[in-house]
Amino acid sequence: MEWLVSLVGAGLVMVTLRDLFHTLWHPTRHGGLSRLVMTALWGLARRFRARRRVVGLVGPLAMVAVVCMWAGTVILGWAIVYWPHMPGAFTFSPGSEAAQESALLDSLYLSLVTVATLGLGDIAPGEGWLRVVSPLEALVGFALLTATVSWVLEIYPALTRRRVLAIRLALLRDVDPTQRQIDCTAGAMLLHSLAIDVVRVRVDFTQYAEAYYFHDGEDNSSLAAMVGSAATLAERGQAAGRSEVRLAGDVLADALKDLATILDQRFLHTGGTPTDVFAAYAADHGRAS
Repeated sequence: MEWLVSLVGAGLVMVTLRDLFHTLWHPTRHGGLSRLVMTALWGLARRFRARRRVVGLVGPLAMVAVVCMWAGTVILGWAIVYWPHMPGAFTFSPGSEAAQESALLDSLYLSLVTVATLGLGDIAPGEGWLRVVSPLEALVGFALLTATVSWVLEIYPALTRRRVLAIRLALLRDVDPTQRQIDCTAGAMLLHSLAIDVVRVRVDFTQYAEAYYFHDGEDNSSLAAMVGSAATLAERGQAAGRSEVRLAGDVLADALKDLATILDQRFLHTGGTPTDVFAAYAADHGRAS
């Protein structure tokens, strides 16, 4: 029975590590624990009346909630591993009052101290297999800290790329280039560069799905509000007289279609056309379609 309880704790740790792996290094379409937390917070924030102010905090708060969930489940899982073997399989420092506490409390304390790599030493594993397991928890704690830092450093450049594209589209919308201005070599280069930016954003939504739950703020930096301008430019390019401009327009249109497919598969689930998907994307982020 003791080993069965320990296996339950080990299973909880493995589930957490699997979720961390698929969130940071091998994203998939299937939502894990982190995706469930972020989706739940996003849906909850949308119900508030002060929507823009609340939704703007969802992304950062969701990342904090996910990291706390990872840390909490790792600590709890390892505590369950220790619990059935406490206190008999452990040694206590002389004068320590830890042995007078409940086995569960001592297990939680030891797990927290170990995952934080503090190494206070007042409770130490006595059996051989515990001498191996306990340092592994410290390694997991260090990996969790490193993963959290790398996650933050990766997600914000992705948000910057998305907002830069939105601002570019806003500037082009304000300039409102004519068909003649589009139908030239410079117009082809412009459409091609926009297609590259759209592909980058598409990859970001695939690699960093949590970026979807970050609100972009003002309209000019919101891709949800500006993506329609890219579709308009693609249509102008496809209707141009020069073959290179038509080609660039087709590439931009296909890039937008691919982006719409990713948004629909991973977040919106409308099953509609790219126009329908972008309208749903704008509505989900509180923007006019």
